[in-house]
Amino acid sequence: MTIPYSTQTIRKKDIDSVVKVLQSAWLTTGPWVDQFEQKVARLVGAKYAVAVANGTAALHTACFGVGIRAGDEVITTPYSFAATANCVLYSGGKVVFADIDRASFGINTALVKTKVTKKTKAIIGVDFAGLPCDWQRLKQIATKHGLTLIADAAHSLGAQYRGKAVGTLADVTCFSFHPVKTITTGEGGMVVTNNKSIYERMRRFRTHGILKDVRKTEPWYYEMRDLGFNYRLTDMQAALGLSQLSRVKSFVNTRRQLAQRYSKAFTDLKYLRLPQNDTDEKKSSWHLYPLRIDFARLRKSKGKLFAQAKRAGIFLQVHYIPIHLQPYYRKMFGYKRGDFPISEEAYNQEVSLPLYPTLTRAQQDKVIQFMRWFLIS
Repeated sequence: MTIPYSTQTIRKKDIDSVVKVLQSAWLTTGPWVDQFEQKVARLVGAKYAVAVANGTAALHTACFGVGIRAGDEVITTPYSFAATANCVLYSGGKVVFADIDRASFGINTALVKTKVTKKTKAIIGVDFAGLPCDWQRLKQIATKHGLTLIADAAHSLGAQYRGKAVGTLADVTCFSFHPVKTITTGEGGMVVTNNKSIYERMRRFRTHGILKDVRKTEPWYYEMRDLGFNYRLTDMQAALGLSQLSRVKSFVNTRRQLAQRYSKAFTDLKYLRLPQNDTDEKKSSWHLYPLRIDFARLRKSKGKLFAQAKRAGIFLQVHYIPIHLQPYYRKMFGYKRGDFPISEEAYNQEVSLPLYPTLTRAQQDKVIQFMRWFLIS
């Protein structure tokens, strides 16, 4: 039996919740979505939440909500999934990359300071692998220059920073509910904020920019006030999310225990950099276990590792190919190899090991034994 790098965790309770919606009179965005939004907002300590179709839609909706438009610059990291930067382009803005911190994989706040110009409108921080960014420092930069702070928390539902849940550390926070994330709705996302004006803009945006109930005497009347999108989440998906939401702490605790077992198993090996452990300041949701291997000093290749792992029935992954190295960004903006060396070094070395709540001890032992064999033999 093969071991995937990650997979969803579905129980009968989840299935029963979806079936209940299928047997109801309402399938698309309705009462279950409202409940899901309220419970996510309560979980993370935010006043408002807007459920959307996926994590990318969440980022795009956030950019619209805070007013990113043509000519605005947004600072973010090149070491993320493409959607983090693409959402700025969707809004007509300009992406400005700042390299990452070598130890944490998070955006380097010292470099962020050097990227701020008169055109800068926002900063998007990314909680890579579930480990929160240095949100206090990012907040200081944003406050000093009058910038909006957006959190790409696709990896970090259930994480904590300085005793606070991820969700209110930035002006707007974006979550993903893809099957490999902390909880899943199949596909889905959520944007949370404490700002009522931003909330109302985002809520319109996810439904074509349309506002209803503006004329009480004409209940059929609606107005399209913005050029929005159809980014709605369905009640079927929300029902799955609500069921999963009750197990967030359990999912994160299991991931944490598995990560600790990996780290303990690899502490004696050379040419490795283990992911940062949880501290009083930062507690990861452990979406990933990003092991860094110095393949050059090991005198072996990442390609060989993946090929041999596959033959052993173990599927690894890499997070991520830096955004600036993608053909589109090279062609459109002239980026080249060497522009962001720490991100490129991380890409060359990073390997994500299997990590998900249903990973058994026997399966993890198999991964550990294989990795030790590869790294020592």
